[in-house]
Amino acid sequence: MDLNQIETNLQNSDFQYRLKAISALKDYPPDVAVPLLIRHIQDPEFLVRTFVARELGRQKTSESFASLLQIMKFDNTPNVRAEAANSLSLFGEVSASHLVQTFFRDDHWLVRRSILAALVEMNCSEEVLEVCGQGLAGDDAAVQEASIDALGALAGSRQSEAALCQLLTLKNSGAEYIRVQVAYALKRFNAPEARDALSQLRKDTDHRVVGAAMEDLLKVNWNESQT
Repeated sequence: MDLNQIETNLQNSDFQYRLKAISALKDYPPDVAVPLLIRHIQDPEFLVRTFVARELGRQKTSESFASLLQIMKFDNTPNVRAEAANSLSLFGEVSASHLVQTFFRDDHWLVRRSILAALVEMNCSEEVLEVCGQGLAGDDAAVQEASIDALGALAGSRQSEAALCQLLTLKNSGAEYIRVQVAYALKRFNAPEARDALSQLRKDTDHRVVGAAMEDLLKVNWNESQT
């Protein structure tokens, strides 16, 4: 799509035209694309703002970084804020502290899960550990599950021991869904404490926890029976 058509479509009252125009900006350099994208960070249609956040992540300039920070902090739609967080993570470690701050400030589950996944992907082990503690302290089950999974991802990292300690404190949780996720996460650790905790969870009173803790063993037994 040529630039004149993009600018025309961006003014169209039908948001579908604006979406196509924003997508087409991926083929243009930052000095052309970023100013046009920035004009639509407050577009009335949340899908358009989501596309804007996505495209700004592909245009790595100081202006796009600042605009993504604004979107992540102030947009009124969680999907848009989550997309902005994903795009910010593409800038690398420079975005980590901003993502952590947003995790503490924004308690929407979608935003928090997006930030957790981004920090894990970025291998920011200290930041992952920090936000996991905050996520587990809340009462959102989806965020708690994602936090436990992220702790499991720290196995073998510099924060492996600290992550394992947090998981071990959760193995006796009164919530079945917590114990299920802990069982999955513990399998990623080779420490004796992790193996002992898994042995305990295989005797859990809830069959779902037992199934999660024994899943790998059942697969091994089934594979052996086929040979």
